[in-house]
Amino acid sequence: MTPPDASHNRWSDLDRPPLNATALRRGLLRPDTLWASLEVVESTGSTNTDLAERARAGAAAEGTVLVAEEQTAGRGRLERSWTAPPRSGLFFSVYLEPGDIPVERWGWVPLLAGVAAATGLAKSAGVDMSLKWPNDLLVTVEGEERKTGGILGEFAGDGIVVGLGINVSLRADELPAPTAGSLALAGAVSTDRETLLRAVLRSMEHWYGAWKAADGDAAASGLQAAYAAGCATLDRTVRAELPGGTSLVGEAVAIDGDGRLILSTEDGLQQPVSAGDIVHLRGAAGGLT
Repeated sequence: MTPPDASHNRWSDLDRPPLNATALRRGLLRPDTLWASLEVVESTGSTNTDLAERARAGAAAEGTVLVAEEQTAGRGRLERSWTAPPRSGLFFSVYLEPGDIPVERWGWVPLLAGVAAATGLAKSAGVDMSLKWPNDLLVTVEGEERKTGGILGEFAGDGIVVGLGINVSLRADELPAPTAGSLALAGAVSTDRETLLRAVLRSMEHWYGAWKAADGDAAASGLQAAYAAGCATLDRTVRAELPGGTSLVGEAVAIDGDGRLILSTEDGLQQPVSAGDIVHLRGAAGGLT
């Protein structure tokens, strides 16, 4: 008898067990919570793409969570690819409907997801986390800042889909780039993905509830202060690579009420940046614990 191909065996890597969808539902899906449904799929191109398609078809309720053990065409900001070995991380998307909250405030939802992920992972994995504006999760590996996660939001249907990709157990030889890291390489006390996912989703529910209760006001909900407290971009000299091919260099001095990064430039002006790729040039980093 020919043994099955180990590459298609969900138990082929015993250090990376599959997620238990039943246990996750039992711990997260309750009548008084945000989360309405949770599905775990073995592999997909992109959980964000799949969930956005459902939302546009009216087939996703608020609080829908879609998790993949593997993403073959995961997307990051600026259409960058995001790939990792099966079961080596958390790859999931959630669908939220902010409802009557002014649409101009919805831009805070991906930032909210960053605060939620950083605080949830700091508690459950025991790793110091920080945020790189707008949507990167950073850890320290061998004294260097490394990206261990990213967040992508997109409008779909009557709401917004927010996707998160988090490197959990990646080893050094599996990293996609020298600037990448993982929770394991940062010294996590736990790499149990079910524990980590529950912590992130519960943290997201807390922050989303506070933000909605404040009618999307990031200052009144405490979200703006929480993001600033954990943002490694602030108090540093950075280069903002802007849409259209231009760039702007300055000191990152604040996150404003619209979630924009405020740069103080050499000519004394304070310039808001609403979108762009940020390069940390020098300065001290902050931490979110």
